[in-house]
Amino acid sequence: MAEDAYRVVVKPSARRVSARVGRWVNREGPVRTFDSKPLAREWARACRGATAAVWLQDAPPWAEDDADGYLVGRTRTVARADVPGHQRTLTETDE
Repeated sequence: MAEDAYRVVVKPSARRVSARVGRWVNREGPVRTFDSKPLAREWARACRGATAAVWLQDAPPWAEDDADGYLVGRTRTVARADVPGHQRTLTETDE
């Protein structure tokens, strides 16, 4: 393996929001090695969708695996289960 290789672990959040990532993980597994970090970032950009964001996040120094980074994701739409309420001041009381 090249010295500047970049090992990416695909997190479940990325699989949930990107069908392309999910298909890749089903075929190849949750780990992918790239020749460089820029190539890994390019793949992450290609995996984005209209309503899904995926990105590369560097692994922290204390990570217990041998990943250099993680592919993570989230949806762009945020659904609120509750409607915003009224915020009371400290001087208001329940009477």
